[in-house]
Amino acid sequence: MVDVADKLAYFRAITGLEDPGLCTEILQAHDWDLELAISSFTSNHTDNHPFSSSSTATATTNTAVGPSNATIHRSDSTSIAPAGAPPPGLAWKIITLPISVISGSLGLISGAVGFGLWAAGGVLSYSLGIIGLGSNSGRGGDSSAQLVTVSAASREAMEFVAQFERDYGSGSSSRPNFVGEGFMDALTRSRNTFKLLFVYLHSPDHLDTPAFCEGTLCSEVLSAFVNENFVAWGGSIRGSEGFKMSNSLKASRFPFCAIVMPSTNQRIALLQQVEGPKSPEEMLMILQRVLEESAPVLLTARLEAEERTTNMRLREEQDAAYRAALEADQARERQQREEKERLEREAAEAERKCKEEEEAKDRAAHEAAEKDAALARLRQEKALSLGAEPEKGPNVTQVLVRFPTGERKERRFHSAATIQSLYDYVDSLGYLNVENYSLVTNFPRVVYGTDKVSLSLKEAGLHPQASLFVELN
Repeated sequence: MVDVADKLAYFRAITGLEDPGLCTEILQAHDWDLELAISSFTSNHTDNHPFSSSSTATATTNTAVGPSNATIHRSDSTSIAPAGAPPPGLAWKIITLPISVISGSLGLISGAVGFGLWAAGGVLSYSLGIIGLGSNSGRGGDSSAQLVTVSAASREAMEFVAQFERDYGSGSSSRPNFVGEGFMDALTRSRNTFKLLFVYLHSPDHLDTPAFCEGTLCSEVLSAFVNENFVAWGGSIRGSEGFKMSNSLKASRFPFCAIVMPSTNQRIALLQQVEGPKSPEEMLMILQRVLEESAPVLLTARLEAEERTTNMRLREEQDAAYRAALEADQARERQQREEKERLEREAAEAERKCKEEEEAKDRAAHEAAEKDAALARLRQEKALSLGAEPEKGPNVTQVLVRFPTGERKERRFHSAATIQSLYDYVDSLGYLNVENYSLVTNFPRVVYGTDKVSLSLKEAGLHPQASLFVELN
C-alpha cells in the first residue's frame, strides 16, 4: 500500500484538496493513474481556479509566483492561502522546492518560474519510477523510467511536431513552425535570436483542442505572425516535458498558450498566458500587444548583445594586436639574444684561436730556440773536435770549401783526417740551415757522401789540396 499512500499524498499536494476520501474516490475513478487524475481535475475545476475566468482565457499580469506553500498575491488585492499540506513524502519533498521570483521589466513581466523545480522534475521522474509512481506505470510502461535527457526531450518534441502536422497540417501549409527540440534548447534559441518564446501545451483529450488547433493556431494570419516574431515550442501534456511544463506554468485550462522569455539563473519570465479557446483575431491582438510592450526589452537586449559582440571583437583584435606585438618583441629579443650569443661564440672562438696561435708561436719559438741552442752546441762540439788548425807541411792538406751563397772558406787539415772532419768543419761554420748536403769536386766530379766519410783526405785523393763545393740535397 506504499504506492497508494504516495500517490494520494502527491495528488493532495498538487490539487490542494484536503479531504482524503474525495482524493481517493477521484484516483479510483481513474484507475489510480496519477497523471490522468490530475489532468481531469484541473480541466473540470477551471471555473473555480483563481487564475482563470468563466468564459475567456485569462491574461496573467503583475503576478508574483512564490514557493508553492506561500500566499499567492494578485493585482486585485485578493489572496488565496492553500490549506495545510499533508506530511511530505519523497515526491512531495522534491516538488516543493522553492520557485524563484523575479520582478517585471517595464511592467511587462507578470511572473517568473524558477527552474529549480525543472531540475526537481527530472529527479522526480526517476524517484517516482523507483516507488512505482511513474506516469507510465498505469499504462504498461516501464515503472523505472530514467531521467529525461536532452536527446529524449528533443525526440519528444519532434514526435509532437510530427503528430501535430499529421493531425492539423495535412490540408494546409499554414501552421506554427514548432521547433523539434527540448524546451531549454528552444529557450536558448529565443535568447540567441532576441525573440520571445511562444509556448503551446497540447491536451489531446480536451474537447476544445481540435477546433483551436485548426481554426486558431493553423490560421494563415496567426501562424505567419507567430513564425515571424516568435520561436514556437509545443509539447503534449502526455509527454514528460509537456507535463512538467504544465505544472511549472500552472496550466489550469486548455487549450493553453504562454509567452515567456529567458531570465537569469535558469529562470523564465512569464509575460502572458492564455487559457481556453480563443479566436485568431483575439490571439493576434494579445500577441501584438505583448510584442509591442516587450519591444524595448528585446531592443535593449539586442543592443547590449551587439555591444558585447563589438566589445568582444575589439578585445579580440586588441588581444591579437598585443599578441602580434608581443611575438614581434619576443622574436626581436630572441634575434638579439641569438646575435649576441653568436658574437660571444665568435669572440670566444677568436680568442681561443688567438691563444692557440700564441701558444703555437711560443712552442715554435721555444723549439726553434732549443734547436738553435742544440745546433750551436753541436757546432761548438764539432769545432772542438777539429782541434787546432795545423801549420803548413808535407802532411797537411789545404782545403777550399765553396758554399751555395758564393762564400768561400779555407782551412788546413792533416792528410790523415777523414772526410767526416770536412763535414764537421762545414757544420761548425753555421752557414747552412739544412742538414742534408754533400761535398763534391767538379773536376773530376766526385761526390763524397756518407759512403766515403771514413776515408782520409789522402786516401780520397784530396791531398795536398782540394777544392770542394757544398751541394744541397
